[in-house]
Amino acid sequence: MTLMRERKAISPVIATVILVAVAITVAVGVSYWMSGISSQYTQFEKVEIQTGYATFTAEVAPAPAYWTITLSIKNGGSATATLTHVFVNDVPVTYGTAVGVAGTVVAEVDTTHTLPLESGASGEVNVWIAAGGALGDPAFYLSSGTTVNVKLHSAGGMDYIKLIRLP
Repeated sequence: MTLMRERKAISPVIATVILVAVAITVAVGVSYWMSGISSQYTQFEKVEIQTGYATFTAEVAPAPAYWTITLSIKNGGSATATLTHVFVNDVPVTYGTAVGVAGTVVAEVDTTHTLPLESGASGEVNVWIAAGGALGDPAFYLSSGTTVNVKLHSAGGMDYIKLIRLP
């Protein structure tokens, strides 16, 4: 019996230090875990059209004259931006990589060949607008000195707009 009376528990000060150390360790672990979860839901895309300009190429048979609009873009966001559509004056353009017949508007981006832009990456989008065409064609109303509204639409539902003056 005397053996049990001589045993002592840990002092209250040491018990308090151990409890505080355990609480701090658990709090740090929970904060790292929560920051990992929250970063998955706070990613965003932010495409910046840094520069945009247009050049004119005169008619060389059989190809018609056309304007080339070049947009330099950069994704300043934390998520990949995927550009899916191009609009000129709010009219969706047809897609391809060459200038078509007079009055057509073509671009490099299409729904089967979208343009993914990784976070921090830069790129270029070219839009070709053939001069002339028939009444009702988007390019029919365009001439030198006209300002066109070029809009890039992303898979995330964002629109990025640049006004370009045709030379």
